[in-house]
Amino acid sequence: MTVETGTLAPDAVRSMFDRIAPVYDAMNHVMTVGLDRRWRRLAVEAVVRPGDRVLDACCGTGDLAIGAARRGAATVVGLDFSQRMLDRAARKSRTVEWLRGDLLALPFADEAFDAATVGFGVRNVADLERALRELRRVLRPGGRLAILEITQPRGVLKPFFSLWFDRVVPLLGKLLPGGKAYTYLPASVRRFPPPEELSRLLAENGFGEVRFRLFAGSIVALHVGSAR
Repeated sequence: MTVETGTLAPDAVRSMFDRIAPVYDAMNHVMTVGLDRRWRRLAVEAVVRPGDRVLDACCGTGDLAIGAARRGAATVVGLDFSQRMLDRAARKSRTVEWLRGDLLALPFADEAFDAATVGFGVRNVADLERALRELRRVLRPGGRLAILEITQPRGVLKPFFSLWFDRVVPLLGKLLPGGKAYTYLPASVRRFPPPEELSRLLAENGFGEVRFRLFAGSIVALHVGSAR
């Protein structure tokens, strides 16, 4: 079964991220009250080991990839299909290899990496299962994957987070140059599979030992698995 995430067409997604590149880091920090730094650190710590070959797919402005390099990875590739995102990432680090490419057709040989990370990116791909299969293909058997993604809030804090992401974040985005694209965020989160469903999809597409943690009152999920 192919899971379509209901996202925008690929060209529209690329154009959107090109537009928001100048405000991407600032908006991430505002939306999460700075907690996104901690979540990225935990994602890196969960899967990256010293000496690893690491892929950070949908790398955006590069914070996860840079975190992998700081953790002692031997080589790190940050891949994104938005050139403006990559341009900003390249200003942060010359250690990481920055590469323009598509998660749905990764330009790497089979089993090329020991670990892979995706931070706030799989929500935007047109074919989620194809993306997961591509990540599995480029990981060696036993290679580790971490996916950090916004998810639908649950529990007693759900009304607060719904107000924050549905109303406040889009409004903040409109105040920043290019930030109008953040009006797309609430709909993309609603369309994305909940954590339990994403765990199942990972298991069905080549990953074992799948588990997840929820952060910030369940608004963000960190999934970890190993390539079978």
